[in-house]
Amino acid sequence: MIEEPRYLLDNNVLTKLSADERSSRFVATYCNIPADVFYEARGLPRIDELSPLVYPTSVGVLTALTEVMATVAVGDIKLVDLYHNRGNADPLLVACALDAQRSPQSLFEQVWTIVSDDQAVRTKADEFGIEWISSTQFRALLIEGE
Repeated sequence: MIEEPRYLLDNNVLTKLSADERSSRFVATYCNIPADVFYEARGLPRIDELSPLVYPTSVGVLTALTEVMATVAVGDIKLVDLYHNRGNADPLLVACALDAQRSPQSLFEQVWTIVSDDQAVRTKADEFGIEWISSTQFRALLIEGE
């Protein structure tokens, strides 16, 4: 079966890309941005151009989010710290990846990868068997893909 790469972008990656990189053909073809990440990135130049890439917060995403949050110990603030307004979209990155893996949307097998420089997101992705790469690795793919 032919594999189609798909990437879910974290805000800490979007902020490291230039507006031109964010608007590239590679990003438009292979990437999605969870709705909450898109909201976090609302101040970036030309971010509205990426609105077609928003991965919506659906029932499937919310179901996956309950699974993700069920693995977070009470008092553990590494993944999300609502009191200090940190990591609000991080569990949703993992939930979107889980939802996407469970909901085939293509004739080709889609391989979903989270792109994040956040160690807590990476650790949680590993727990759920989701691939991840750093912003540096993604930028190399972006350059190669153009």
